[in-house]
Amino acid sequence: MHTVVVGTSGTTPEDVIAVARGNAKVELSAGALDALAKAREIVDALAAKPEPVYGVSTGFGALASRHISPELRAQLQRNIVRSHAAGMGPRVEREVVRALMFLRLKTVASGHTGVRPSVAQTMADVLNAGITPVVHEYGSLGCSGDLAPLSHCALTLMGEGDAEGPDGVVKPAGELLAAAGIEPVELREKEGLALLNGTDGMLGMLCMAIADLKKLYTSADITAALTLEALLGTDKVLAPELHAIRPHPGQGASAANMLAVLKGSGLTGHFQEEEAPRVQDAYSVRCAPQVNGAGRDTIAYALTVAERELASAVDNPVVLPDGRVESNGNFHGAPVAYVLDFLAIAAADLGSISERRTDRLLDKNRSHGLPPFLADDAGVDSGLMIAQYTQAALVSEMKRLAVPASADSIPSSAMQEDHVSMGWSAARKLRTAVDNLTRIIAVEMYAATRGIELRKGLTPAPASQAAITAVRAAGVQGPGPDRFLAPDLAAADAFVREGKLVAAVEPVTGPLA
Repeated sequence: MHTVVVGTSGTTPEDVIAVARGNAKVELSAGALDALAKAREIVDALAAKPEPVYGVSTGFGALASRHISPELRAQLQRNIVRSHAAGMGPRVEREVVRALMFLRLKTVASGHTGVRPSVAQTMADVLNAGITPVVHEYGSLGCSGDLAPLSHCALTLMGEGDAEGPDGVVKPAGELLAAAGIEPVELREKEGLALLNGTDGMLGMLCMAIADLKKLYTSADITAALTLEALLGTDKVLAPELHAIRPHPGQGASAANMLAVLKGSGLTGHFQEEEAPRVQDAYSVRCAPQVNGAGRDTIAYALTVAERELASAVDNPVVLPDGRVESNGNFHGAPVAYVLDFLAIAAADLGSISERRTDRLLDKNRSHGLPPFLADDAGVDSGLMIAQYTQAALVSEMKRLAVPASADSIPSSAMQEDHVSMGWSAARKLRTAVDNLTRIIAVEMYAATRGIELRKGLTPAPASQAAITAVRAAGVQGPGPDRFLAPDLAAADAFVREGKLVAAVEPVTGPLA
C-alpha cells in the first residue's frame, strides 16, 4: 500500500486524497521528528518560567488573561478538548475526517506547534489503524481553526468519545485504541490547543473538491460536445484561432476537448440546411468553452490557494525557529473560504448552462427536428420531460448553494473572536454542489446520447459513438417507449461520477485536458 511521508515542508493535494480516500499509510520523517523535539524543548522552557505565555500557561480565547499554575495545566489541555468537542448534527463523511486528521498532523509535524513527537506519532497510528473519530456537521466558524471538528479528533487521541473502527462500526474510542494497541495520549502544555487550531477541515474538503471538479469539467466538455452534435450545431466556433485571440487558458482547453470529441462527426455543420437556416448556435451551445473554461481557470486559482495553505503551519501561538512563541491570526480561514465559495459559483453556472442545453434538446421548437422530449410516441410517451425537471431542481439548489458563506460573520467568545470566515460552511455546501453538478451533467449526457441516436442516417463522431456504446453497456438505455426512468438516471450518474465518460472517449481522442 502507498505510504505518505509527513515532513516539515508541507504536503500535496495528491497526498491528502491518498490518505483521505485511498487509506494510504502515514509515516513521520526523521526531519519531522527532530523538528518536533526541538520545538517541544522551547515550549517546556517557557512553561517553566513564571511569565504567562498564551496557550502554554494561560486560558484560551476570552479567558486568556488567566495565568494557569503548573499543577492545573494538564487538566487545562484536557478541558479545552472536551469542552470544544461540541459538534452537533449528522456525522461528517469518513474521507473528510481522515483529511482533517492528516492535515492537522502535517502542521504538527512542521515543528511550529510545540507538540511532543509521541503525540504526533499517535496521530499517525490512529490514521494507520483506520480509526475515524465521529465528527459532526456543525461546530466550526472557520476561525481559530475548525475548532469543534478538530476537537472531536483530539478527543479520540485521548481515548474518549466515539469513533468508527476499520470495520465501519462506531464504538467508544478507548476500545478502538486498545484493540489497535495504541496508548491514549496525556496532553501537556499547549498540546490541546495545538490539536484544534487549524483550517484543516475546510482545506481537506477543498483539495477533494478540486480533484472532483477537474474530472467533472472534462465530462462537461464531452457532454457539451454531444449536445452540439445532437442539435446539428457547428464546430467551427471551436477553432483554435478563435480562442487564441481571447487567451484564457481554460477556455482554450475546453474548446480543444470539444473539438477532439467531435472530430469526424457526420452530424455537425447541418445548421444551415434547415427551412430557416441558423446563422449561429444558441449561447448555451456556442459559449460552452467560455463558461467551462472560466470554471477551469477558477479551479486553477483555487489549487494555487490550496497549495499555499498546504505549505503553511496554521496554529496559534506558533513556535518560531529563534525560540519565540508568538500569537498570530494565521488560523483565519478567509483565503480558503473565498475560493470554496468561488468554486460553488462556477459550479452553479456550469450546472445552469448544462440544463439550458438539455432543455433545448427536449423542445421540438428549438431542437431542429428531434421529437418532443425525445419521446418515442409524444403524447402517449413523455420521454425525458421530467428528467429535465429533476435537473432543473438540482440547478435551482446549486444557485442557492452559490450564495457565499464567507460574506457572513458572527461574533463569538465574548467578542474576542469578533470576525470569522465561515470556511467550514463554505466547504460543506461546495460538497453538496459537486454532488449536484455530477447529476446535472449525467442528465445532459443521457439526453444528448439519446438525441444523437435519434438522428437516423447521420453518423456521429467516433468518440461520440464510443461514449454512447459505453453508456448503453453501463445500463443506461437508449430511445424507446416510456419506462421507469429513475434507474436509468442513477446509472448515468454513476457513469459520470466514476469517470467512465472520460474513460470511454479518451481511447479515441487521446488524453483530454
